[in-house]
Amino acid sequence: MKTALISDLHANRQAFQAVIDHARREGAQHFALLGDYVGYGSDPGWVVDQVRTLRAEGAIVVAGNHDLGVTQGPRPTMNDDARAAIAWTRARLTDDQIAFLAGLPMSEEEDDCLYVHANAFDPTGFAYVQGRLEAMRSLHATECRYTFCGHMHEPMLYHLSGTGKAGDFKPQPGVPIPLLPNRQWLVIPGACGQPRDGNPAAAYALFDHDSEELSFQRVPYDVEAAAAALRAAPGLPTGLADRLAQRLVVGR
Repeated sequence: MKTALISDLHANRQAFQAVIDHARREGAQHFALLGDYVGYGSDPGWVVDQVRTLRAEGAIVVAGNHDLGVTQGPRPTMNDDARAAIAWTRARLTDDQIAFLAGLPMSEEEDDCLYVHANAFDPTGFAYVQGRLEAMRSLHATECRYTFCGHMHEPMLYHLSGTGKAGDFKPQPGVPIPLLPNRQWLVIPGACGQPRDGNPAAAYALFDHDSEELSFQRVPYDVEAAAAALRAAPGLPTGLADRLAQRLVVGR
């Protein structure tokens, strides 16, 4: 069975649809959605409805900090653009959509896999896994062999051996990586709707449970259309569209 690992959608309809289509073509039979379905993007209602549909079909779905921002109010650490996007988003979601986000768990476990938005050591605190130190802290906090999380917006892979030796790896798209059985693994698939590594293509990862192989994926999508939709949305900061467009220029 292949699981598509998708995080940080951020209400980007064009990116999310491209990733779902790509994952199904690649043989994904299961989906794990790792949070931040809303915030920044112009299509929060559409994205939330697609997430609801996938969950009804058996997908793993956990909450992210922007999802909680919509349901509970923005966190003090959020910048002005994030706060403005959260207020804009909440005004455009139905009561049912908000209730769906409010009811999501912070983490889920399934078959020796932990799914969480930020980390395993403090899921509600949303500390970033910025390097080996935080990755090892996260891996020490769970007995699961695999931890899948988002929040960082950049693809990354960490591992911990049985002797306590830590390692990290910056993956190349489309290259299968065998996840050796004598290690714990922490997988950050990157951001679907808000990549921040200079490559504008939507990021996600595929995990093959049978072969125990992982592949990181990049999916080109219509960035210009996503940016245009942001600019056409009254009340959203214009800088959000500029940021997507800048990703396009940098990634060329």
